[in-house]
Amino acid sequence: MRRVLLTIPALAVSATMAFAQAPAAKPTATASKAAGAKKQPNVEFEMMTWPEVKAALATGKTTALVYTGGTEQRGPQNVNGGHTLMGREIVRTIALRLGNAIAMPVLPYTPNNASAELPGTIGLTPEILGTILERITEQSMATGFKNVILMGDHGGGQPGTYAEVAKKMDAKYAPEGKHVYFCDEVYAKAQGDFDTWLKEKGYPSSSHAGIPDTSTMLYLGGDKGWVRKELIPTAEGDPVAPPGSRGRGRGQVDPNAPPRKNNGITGDARKSTAALGKMAFDIKIDYAVKQIQGFLASQTKSTGQ
Repeated sequence: MRRVLLTIPALAVSATMAFAQAPAAKPTATASKAAGAKKQPNVEFEMMTWPEVKAALATGKTTALVYTGGTEQRGPQNVNGGHTLMGREIVRTIALRLGNAIAMPVLPYTPNNASAELPGTIGLTPEILGTILERITEQSMATGFKNVILMGDHGGGQPGTYAEVAKKMDAKYAPEGKHVYFCDEVYAKAQGDFDTWLKEKGYPSSSHAGIPDTSTMLYLGGDKGWVRKELIPTAEGDPVAPPGSRGRGRGQVDPNAPPRKNNGITGDARKSTAALGKMAFDIKIDYAVKQIQGFLASQTKSTGQ
């Protein structure tokens, strides 16, 4: 997965430093959520009945969060459904934080290509994804939502397909006072800033199935079997390719370089911890909530002018 490196804001660092410094043995997100699960409103469309959806819409939960996951090999240590599993927790938490949104079912397939050598990936084409996103948007509007937010946990199709669909569908529904947006900061900005922070703190370079992915899966599902914890001490793959080179781990020009491991990991994931995962998770939530609130606030401002 390609990550965009950006400078991490001081506010994000101060808000999350405690998590990165915490011991890896702290309780996972599942344990933390279990204690307060009964107090949280149900914001997951697939876990609601139709009367519950209708009531939620009537009380102002008129923003549909469409989050895409993906089915993709994630190295020997992580299950193939990682994008989708993380996506469910991320979008549910975003909906809870917003207070006016409902998380739609997470799409488990995004642009990618299957491989018999590393048989963990099942992908769509960008064109198929675009058609699916358009249909989901139309169905969400027909259900009664006034806003649809498109987001993704996998790089395939971003930003191109998501941005194009959001622009096309917003133009279609804007005359009705409805809107469609692409929330890109939950992926590119959040992951890029976290990567920069890791580098500044001396963590080894990694991207696909590396420290961010493995740590987040440890935090959210370390007690659910999402990660083969016994394999983390050996979770080292091919080097991260230099900027501008093509392919994962193929940026080496030294003919004497060791052969590729080709185990699905790009970089070194051996220092992954649940504490780092919480930091990465919280940054994604913070960035998404702020960007979505900005989208909705711009509507109010335009209406008032």
